[in-house]
Amino acid sequence: MLRMTQNDGELDSLVRKRIRALRVAQGWSLEELASRARLSQSTLSRIENGQRRLALDSLVTLARALDTTLDQLVETASDDVVVSPMIDAAHGLMRWPVKGDPGMSVVRQRMTEPPPDNPARMRAHPGREWLVVLSGTAILMLGHRRFRVETNQAAEFPTMLPHAIGAEGGPCEILGIFDRDARRGHQRPDACAGAGADAGAGAGAGDSGGDSSRA
Repeated sequence: MLRMTQNDGELDSLVRKRIRALRVAQGWSLEELASRARLSQSTLSRIENGQRRLALDSLVTLARALDTTLDQLVETASDDVVVSPMIDAAHGLMRWPVKGDPGMSVVRQRMTEPPPDNPARMRAHPGREWLVVLSGTAILMLGHRRFRVETNQAAEFPTMLPHAIGAEGGPCEILGIFDRDARRGHQRPDACAGAGADAGAGAGAGDSGGDSSRA
């Protein structure tokens, strides 16, 4: 919903800056965006420079041309920009919700143990996971394959493949991002919500890297 009012000068200025920033990010000139939005170049220039009133029809057209939505074009920053994590000290992990997509969550976990040797203890569930190793070296078991993930390397995989993750050669810290389905898989009563480390793979039971210290 469009929330701009005549007295909302800060939002007016923000929208103009946002239009220009999105155009520059695309590498487009004034002429190119004007052509895509079916506006004259002078009209677009005056919109960006604050010399022309922001009309609803122009904003709808510009939002479409910039591959965004009207809501995103006029949204304001929320007051709660900084979010504190929920801490699970027993499993050595922190969890942050993603406000823009309630189905997503971010988890940081410290692991000390290798992944389980027994394939029967690997977990599979719907969804996708993405993780990056913040420090140390992690071992990702994925189906019948074994991947070594070093510091600053990332991995992304479908969680319908049986998987488990643990540390190699000492503690490691990982940051994981889960979609809605993957998060549900980790929130089951028999699962730890660590990034890629399931209870079925040992996390939370001390078998695949759950650490009693905070991440």
